[in-house]
Amino acid sequence: MREYTEKKETCGTICLKYLLFIFNFFFWLAGGAVMAVGTWTLAEKSDYISLLSSSTYSATAYILVVAGVVVMVTGILGCCATFKERRNLLRVVRLWVSLGVLSLPGDLIPLVSSVQLSMELKQNLKNTMTQKYRKEGEESVTNAVDKLQQEFKCCGSNNYTDWADSVWIRSSEASGRKVPDSCCKTITDLCGRRDHPSNIYKENGCITKLENFIQEHLKIIGAVGISIACVQIFGMIFTCCLYRSLKPEPY
Repeated sequence: MREYTEKKETCGTICLKYLLFIFNFFFWLAGGAVMAVGTWTLAEKSDYISLLSSSTYSATAYILVVAGVVVMVTGILGCCATFKERRNLLRVVRLWVSLGVLSLPGDLIPLVSSVQLSMELKQNLKNTMTQKYRKEGEESVTNAVDKLQQEFKCCGSNNYTDWADSVWIRSSEASGRKVPDSCCKTITDLCGRRDHPSNIYKENGCITKLENFIQEHLKIIGAVGISIACVQIFGMIFTCCLYRSLKPEPY
């Protein structure tokens, strides 16, 4: 296969080429940002996954990471294809972008799953906290509950009385505690024995605060995913226009 030694380009083709090159560069940057958001979600915001009975929350983050990788690869291929003006490479870019557009339903998952997670929390959070807290083999749940109650300044699922049904609180291992020490405004050893409002977050349940936290985070993930999908549509249009404007490569 040989290259054309002379190419006649119209002003429109030249403008389209540079526009697509700039577009793909920012597309690559956007892919890196999307992947970073997904990675950040998995690394920093996944502590409460053990409190949920499904993997919907973590699945949305994984989808974001994969989408970010696809977008970054598309951006790199797009820059190379535009710079070298190779129709074969543009075909590959068009395929990658098309796959990205087809991922739009996956980007909508966070918005749909927020309703599912709300129902899931209301049905399962209290049971998870009271049945699995301090249970052997459920260390992730114990750590998540303690962090939840301290970070959101709450106690129990609906309120502190939920802990009266706790397997651990009823056992001798609780040493007379009425609530876990993580319910205390100032944590000291055995502070959970005293359930006075001055000592614990007595009326603040965790379910509403956790629900709001997860829904807000899923909205961010969903907005990022949908934005990238929209950008991919424009990318596909620009790529097709440049593809049609280039002459076929001789063989």
